[in-house]
Amino acid sequence: MKTLAQNLQEKLKSAGITQKELAERANISQVMVHKLISGKAKESSKLVAIGAVLGCTAEELMFGSSKSKPTSNAEWAGPMETWDSGTPLGDDEIEIPFYMEVELAAGHGIAEASEYRGPKLRFAKSTLRKSSVDPTNAACVRVSGNSMEPVLPNGSTVGVDTSQTDVIDGKMYAINHDGMLRVKTLYKLPGGGLRLRSYNIDEWPDERYEGEVIKQIKVIGKVFWYSVLI
Repeated sequence: MKTLAQNLQEKLKSAGITQKELAERANISQVMVHKLISGKAKESSKLVAIGAVLGCTAEELMFGSSKSKPTSNAEWAGPMETWDSGTPLGDDEIEIPFYMEVELAAGHGIAEASEYRGPKLRFAKSTLRKSSVDPTNAACVRVSGNSMEPVLPNGSTVGVDTSQTDVIDGKMYAINHDGMLRVKTLYKLPGGGLRLRSYNIDEWPDERYEGEVIKQIKVIGKVFWYSVLI
């Protein structure tokens, strides 16, 4: 049976990408990628992310092929219930404002539009409690652009908790960038700077902002939920 290092080498060659590219796309260090490919590291909690980049499963990387019996990962919950603005709220439901005309640009951004309180989205109160989200601090907005694909395709909707503005590395945030509303994963830099990262890193490389320039960026809130229609 081939080793993890050998399987990684083969998958990397088949994918036609470099170790550096793999590290960036899987959001891990180049040092760890090198250790795995050289055999110095025998396992990693990032194998699922690495497999997603290389088009395979973590099991295939570890053992060479996926031989386990398929298991169900979904449960039929029945048909969806329809509702409109006139449908009474349930005991565990609450409505969150959906700002249709305020878009968070997943790209270079678009100019901030006037906020318009149009439709609302319904959430279970219990769901918000589990995520420690106060409904009074929550809002839903639309994302445009392709920089956050495949996680957030153009037209996706995200829920933002405006009370959570302290940056946690690798989490998604809505930001006001010099008058433009954007959604990115953020990383803190030494000296108070920020690194903005997109999931579509091939087309949208990392952006670094330090010094006086960082004053142009205001963190609006942390993304706690998103919805995608395909």
